[in-house]
Amino acid sequence: MRGLAYEIDAREIPAGWKTGFVPLGKAVPYQEPHQAREKNEEFHLNAQLRNWAFELTKNVELPDSDAMREERNLFASANARRAPFVLKGDEISASTFWTGRLMSEWASDWVRYHTQGQGNYVTTAMEDTGTLDSLTYLARAGRVDMNRVMVLRTASDFDQPAPGKTAAENLATNSARQYTGLVPALESAWRVGHVVVAELVKNWGRYRDRVPGKP
Repeated sequence: MRGLAYEIDAREIPAGWKTGFVPLGKAVPYQEPHQAREKNEEFHLNAQLRNWAFELTKNVELPDSDAMREERNLFASANARRAPFVLKGDEISASTFWTGRLMSEWASDWVRYHTQGQGNYVTTAMEDTGTLDSLTYLARAGRVDMNRVMVLRTASDFDQPAPGKTAAENLATNSARQYTGLVPALESAWRVGHVVVAELVKNWGRYRDRVPGKP
């Protein structure tokens, strides 16, 4: 889903507001009824296809490094401290590179709002909603089957600082694009994506007329 919204500077938001971000067409944060589907603000991909790809790749060994281990061990969360692994989850796309605990909380709330509590924010992104917008238009023209669309993301950095570090300090590091996990993330994208593409190519006779994962 995407982060399109109205915004009021946090220093001017009314008392009681948790954020200055307001859904398009609304007057207050997280106002119901939810209507995002009408504006292509969220995309629900084929869950059966996603699960098929996940089963193929869930045990793929991903690259790790001493620098990545050192950075993630600064966090208390068990998931943050885990070695790289393949998982399923929801993403939020925006043109703003944000960082900090409060912005992370906003992203979690935003995803829950736009998915009616069904989504769980896992990673940030930028390009995917634009790509999915284009594919949607191609689908309407009969050129694309949206049931065959998958999105693969890999993580190169944390969206909030480790304990004891401020959001500004974390941004200063990221603004120089000193992402500890950048190169391993690129390698991970190839390792995971390669498995899916190789399976499709090898068995295209089976998948040409039948979407993978479909009973």
